[in-house]
Amino acid sequence: MNPPIRVLFVCLGNICRSPLAEGVFRAVVAARGAEDEFVIDSAGTSGYHAGEPPDPGSVRIAREHGLDISRQRSRRLVDADFQRFDFIIPMDRSNRSRLVGGLPDERIPLIREFDCEALNNFDVPDPWGGGANGFSDVYEMLARSVDGLLEHMRHHGRQDR
Repeated sequence: MNPPIRVLFVCLGNICRSPLAEGVFRAVVAARGAEDEFVIDSAGTSGYHAGEPPDPGSVRIAREHGLDISRQRSRRLVDADFQRFDFIIPMDRSNRSRLVGGLPDERIPLIREFDCEALNNFDVPDPWGGGANGFSDVYEMLARSVDGLLEHMRHHGRQDR
């Protein structure tokens, strides 16, 4: 058996978007019976919320879709993550610009590059303070994106170490 593909979802604080992306991706991987093929985690480019659970809005929208992300805890992206993970998946261009680990572009795609409805905007907006539909809109963007992302990862496989 091949070693698992290691994927890290990244947003600013690791309490809204990336925990939700981690939960959605885990659910798709589990539905395909591919849990042994992946190691999945999330982190923030800042340490503002280190140790905190996901935002209640992310927990709520995940729960509405049968996912439990309440046990996740925020952590800050560290230099070792660039060696530890095969793919680092930022939620937006701003956070992508903070990734300076030298990974090739196919290893740090924006998640919405795989969203058929993204058009020319590949950013997942921060739902915190984003109005009544902020969290549900983010969930839908992520749900549309993860199948294509999964196939991208399978095609590009693990990074050479």
